[in-house]
Parts: sequence; C-alpha cells; structure tokens
Amino acid sequence: MAGNVIELTDETFDDIVFNSDMPVLVDFWAPWCGPCKMMAPVIEEIANEYLDKAVICKLNTDDARDSAMEFGISGIPTLILFKNGQIEKKWVGVTSKKNISEAIDELL
Repeated sequence: MAGNVIELTDETFDDIVFNSDMPVLVDFWAPWCGPCKMMAPVIEEIANEYLDKAVICKLNTDDARDSAMEFGISGIPTLILFKNGQIEKKWVGVTSKKNISEAIDELL
C-alpha cells in the first residue's frame, strides 16, 4: 500500500488495531468494489493529514475474511474507527472526508 496507509491482514489486525495508543481507522474494502475505489484517495489524504496522530489502515475483505467476519462486514466500503481497541464509529458506504476527520478529531 502506498503512502501512510497500513495494509492489514488477519494476522496483523489485532496487533495493529488493538495495541495502538492512537485512534485507528480501518477501511474494509475489496479490489472489485467501485465505491471502495472512490474512497481510496480520501483514505490516503486522511492518512497523510493525520500522520503521527492516528493510524490509518485498509483491510482487503477478499484476503482477510476472518477479520471481516469478526466485525460483521456485510457491505463495503465499511470504515470502522477504533480507540483503545473499542469501536467508536462505523460508516457503511461512501463517506465524506469531513465526517471521517471530525470523528477522528473528537478522539484526539
């Protein structure tokens, strides 16, 4: 994954998401998903703007089915914002950068 976005797998999910002292945004996506492709540049921008303030991740639901099932992902893109391992906010579908940024800002 380019830039400051971390590509999660089933193996790395728990360590990165649950052991972070910063807010963690996870973008559940798949390569064949058109709306996911629309969200990709937004996720990149957020990763660049929140460098050293939040951890921004992507999880390919085709490759990491266990993690997707654990969080009941039934539609993509789904974004989940975690703080201290707890779900703080969840969006299903295309979401504005403003909504995501405001939610992260509330946790900082």
